[in-house]
Amino acid sequence: MARPAVRRSINFLLKPLLALLAGLGALSAVADETCMSPYMAKIVGQEDFVYIWTLGLPGVGDGQDKLVTVDVNPASPRYGQVVHTLSVGGRHEAHHSGLTDDRRFLWAAGLDSSKIFIFDIHSDPAAPKLSKTVDDFVDRSGGVVGPHTSYAMPGRMLITGLSNAEDRGGRTGLVEFTNGGEYLATHWMPTDADLRGARKSGSYADGYGYDVRVLPRRNLLVTSSFTGWSNYMMDLGEMMASEEAMQRFGNTVVVWDLHARQPRKVLDVPGAPLEIRCAWGSSHDYCFTSTALTSQIWLIYEDGAGEWQAKAVADIGDASKIPLPVDISIAADDSRLWVNTWNDGKTRLFDISDPHAPVQVLERQIGEQVNMVSQSWDGERLYYTSSLLTAWDKTEGEADVHYFKLYGWDGKALQQRFAIDFLAAELGAPHQMRFGAYALYGLARPASPEVAAAN
Repeated sequence: MARPAVRRSINFLLKPLLALLAGLGALSAVADETCMSPYMAKIVGQEDFVYIWTLGLPGVGDGQDKLVTVDVNPASPRYGQVVHTLSVGGRHEAHHSGLTDDRRFLWAAGLDSSKIFIFDIHSDPAAPKLSKTVDDFVDRSGGVVGPHTSYAMPGRMLITGLSNAEDRGGRTGLVEFTNGGEYLATHWMPTDADLRGARKSGSYADGYGYDVRVLPRRNLLVTSSFTGWSNYMMDLGEMMASEEAMQRFGNTVVVWDLHARQPRKVLDVPGAPLEIRCAWGSSHDYCFTSTALTSQIWLIYEDGAGEWQAKAVADIGDASKIPLPVDISIAADDSRLWVNTWNDGKTRLFDISDPHAPVQVLERQIGEQVNMVSQSWDGERLYYTSSLLTAWDKTEGEADVHYFKLYGWDGKALQQRFAIDFLAAELGAPHQMRFGAYALYGLARPASPEVAAAN
């Protein structure tokens, strides 16, 4: 009989493999979002809900940050409608959210207050409940500020920071919690002053953070970089006019030993690399990111000598017009990459069948501004939201500025299916989206009120 320590090691290695195989096994049957952790349970079939982490705006509804639940199942009589909202009290700079590996809880963070709100989405998927609030994240983590990406690991959450309590700049770390919200560890990003065992490959080792993704079969963890609290809470116009502030952006991607949480190599990726999306294919050893300030797609890849490298592989629009690339979404078959540019409100589709030479094949206006894109695993639906940061978003008086939109995709064109104006609905500024479904928890969709009354 295997000893307990051995069994734990075997389970730790098998879980990501089984999750990845399950995700790749029957693409037509899986409808989940493509850019989730490979450790997570998958939605099979049509998603029922999208949970939208939403910024509170003064004078709009109750003005508080909130979780907004929208019914997105075409078979539902409430299709395209907001079915639940849950305000969390005050404004915290609601930004990113992430699901635990068992998808029972949704973690949503505030970049300003550094509070984390943990929602129970499994008891009643149509009506999430606030289960726990982590209000001492900064103290517990040893000074990390601005929790950003909440990424599912086996039985725990890995959280990227954007800043620190000492100088409110971009130096930051990775923080681990249990799924239940108990602090485990902090891993600081490598800097010139403390490379933490990593090799510096170029000019930078800035210690900045933003997003995180993993390739479990390669024991690889990848982080990107953005900017600190002193910048992301500053008015956009003032920041761009400040030479000093514009120097305070990240220029690195770090590759780590996944299991040891040990940084291996610091790669130069100038221009604030944001979201990271890793390929799903079993022989595809690469990830993509996009740079907000230089408007480029970058490839993080393993070369013939087994070294991880980074290079710019495509331009996104006209950098001189500052389109500001934000969210990206990779297709389940690694054939295409959707790229949003916040400032011009456009989404672009790139053919990435050759990851070293992406080619733009489509461009579409989504709104006055656009931020997040969530693509279904079967490739038939794309969801969009609009908000970036309170101090950077365009004004409330402009048309089509804060919304949630669903588009169908037939392989040639986007067709809008419905849209919700979040300002008209007095909800606030919608940011990140996560999918939910009754079937995940062995629940059947409740009958409509009309059917229930008839029975």
